[in-house]
Amino acid sequence: MSGLGLGNIAGEDNGRSHCSGGKAKLLALGKDLPKNVLHQDKFVDTYLHGTSCNDPATRAKLERLCRSTTVKTRYTVMSKELLDEHPKLKTEGTPTLTPRLDICNAAVLELGAAAARAALGEWGRPVADITHLVYISSTEIRLSGGDLFLATRLGLPPNTVRTSLLLLGCSGGAAGLRIAKDIAENNPGSRALVIAAETTVLGFRPPSHDRPYDLVSAALFGDGASAAIIGASPIRVEEDPFLELEFSRQEFLPGTDKVIHGKITEEGSDFKLGRDLPEKIESRIERFCRTLMDKVGIKEFNDLFWDVHPGGPAILNRLEVCLELEPDKLKISRKALMNYGNVSSNTVFYVLEYLRDELKKGAIMEEWGLILACPRYHI
Repeated sequence: MSGLGLGNIAGEDNGRSHCSGGKAKLLALGKDLPKNVLHQDKFVDTYLHGTSCNDPATRAKLERLCRSTTVKTRYTVMSKELLDEHPKLKTEGTPTLTPRLDICNAAVLELGAAAARAALGEWGRPVADITHLVYISSTEIRLSGGDLFLATRLGLPPNTVRTSLLLLGCSGGAAGLRIAKDIAENNPGSRALVIAAETTVLGFRPPSHDRPYDLVSAALFGDGASAAIIGASPIRVEEDPFLELEFSRQEFLPGTDKVIHGKITEEGSDFKLGRDLPEKIESRIERFCRTLMDKVGIKEFNDLFWDVHPGGPAILNRLEVCLELEPDKLKISRKALMNYGNVSSNTVFYVLEYLRDELKKGAIMEEWGLILACPRYHI
């Protein structure tokens, strides 16, 4: 599990903010999405037709899963055109790792660069002022890595310090923010560009009774990219910070090394999750959150605002019950899930965008908040 404590800078004008010049701050956000839009109410027909599956039991299960996700729209790189170009992707048992990686490597570069340009445009300072790049992805494998290709495409200075975080799944976004926070606070004047880019192409498979979890992924996951710029001691006439990254924590759950199991095969990626994963997370989540809250003397969970990675509605529901959260505390996480699906490492950034909107409207009055993400949990 990864967690970060957030300070609401929007409150500093009324004397409530704990804003500190030396603390890392969120200075800008950006995102990009593939052009192919999946409407959840039409997805079952699209997916089963595209994979030539006519099994009534599979259709019934997938329809049930799609309803339970609460997702309305997703965005994907995979399309009918790609399947027509690479028909082996929908053929069971066919070695397709090379074309999958070719598609993924190109897609994450295009999406990541567009998201970064959006963040840079919002930030407003020259790209040459970026000193560090933190790149996050679980869907590309190559040498040189995507970090170098992105730095080149964006025109970052050759001496930009690059860090890649790969195969971290749904916790990657929070981990990237944690790394960028440490960079900003330990390198005066630095500005870290964080880019996350993910696709589901590696895991796209035709339905199989031997892989029931594949239907969960098909019903829930989407593609996209996000970007953020992090820095300490912002220049007020040039930069507009909106959240402060106060503290961070990472913790693994003992005895769960077999609960999440994934590997890359000649047919793409293959992930399996134990059914007891939500219960294992639930058993530790209260203590994990309280450890972060104790740093600022917060006792009540409802005295925080929340950015929870929405791996699926079940984990949000369990968290809400376990921590006795008021219904509106997770509304922006649910909104991100509804509008984008689970986009792995990106999703915490999409929630951050909604959080910023709420802050601007004055709808969030709490001084402190938490970002929370776990590697992979679903419906």
